[in-house]
Amino acid sequence: MNYLRRLLLLLEFSLLIYSVNAQGTHMKYNKLTPQEERVILYKGTERPFSGKYYDFDGKGTYTCKRCGAVLFRSEDKFDAHCGWPSFDEALPDAVLRQPDADGRRTEILCAHCGAHLGHVFKGEQFTAKDTRYCVNSVSLNFQPALAVKSETAVFAGGCFWGVEYYMKKAPGVLFTRVGYTGGQAKKPTYRQVCNGETGHFEAVEIKFDPSKTSYEELAKLFFEIHDPTQAGRQGPDVGYQYRSAVFYKNEMQKKIAENLITRLKSKGYAVKTLLLPAKTFWEAEADHQDYYEHKGTQPYCHIRTKRF
Repeated sequence: MNYLRRLLLLLEFSLLIYSVNAQGTHMKYNKLTPQEERVILYKGTERPFSGKYYDFDGKGTYTCKRCGAVLFRSEDKFDAHCGWPSFDEALPDAVLRQPDADGRRTEILCAHCGAHLGHVFKGEQFTAKDTRYCVNSVSLNFQPALAVKSETAVFAGGCFWGVEYYMKKAPGVLFTRVGYTGGQAKKPTYRQVCNGETGHFEAVEIKFDPSKTSYEELAKLFFEIHDPTQAGRQGPDVGYQYRSAVFYKNEMQKKIAENLITRLKSKGYAVKTLLLPAKTFWEAEADHQDYYEHKGTQPYCHIRTKRF
């Protein structure tokens, strides 16, 4: 029985060495050392606290050692004090889950090539996402982030979920996060902001590559994905936090926004958007980040309307 089981395992992993892609061409995987094969192909585990990525905080992405597929981001890595690299989120569709052979745990594998990565755990409450991808360092490679010149824009246009949804898809955008700005309280919570206790706006901070897009293009998009003629509301969402505002970082951004508002007014739009100097941006809770991406739906109160 042991001989048959070994034979089946060898057959399975031999088939995984080469796979056929959609065009019918063969894809060769990276050559593995005996230690890497033991973990990646035969579902072994490296010794705790021995992996090179356990006590490591470089900025970039983690890829599959076997096929090079991107699996995790450095922003999602945290120290669980468990002896192995830990992440509270994987890239969408990058990691597969399946019951472990021990019948108790959940194994994680590279979705592209089936390489064994480690295990995933829920309910430990290490982070707000309450998930721990416990990964063997030997299953990973690290790709440092490229030094890209970036600029920052901050817009408030109603519910920040919808604004982020559209901004994140814009060409040249490197990173987005939702949060609160323009108010008085420090480290406000979502409940406090919704109750009108802090004076904050729901806003989105956008980092972008100025060689691929411009502040003006993003500002135009902002004015087209919400209704700038509404004050204190946005569609069905009513509240002080839903005011429309541009939080400019410098005089150039202020002048660009002023010019766009003047153009909109010349077209007959009674623009209510406020122009305010940028203040401290307080990042919102984890469950508000990339909301529609995780939910798998589209905004109900933000629809793009061509205005320029």
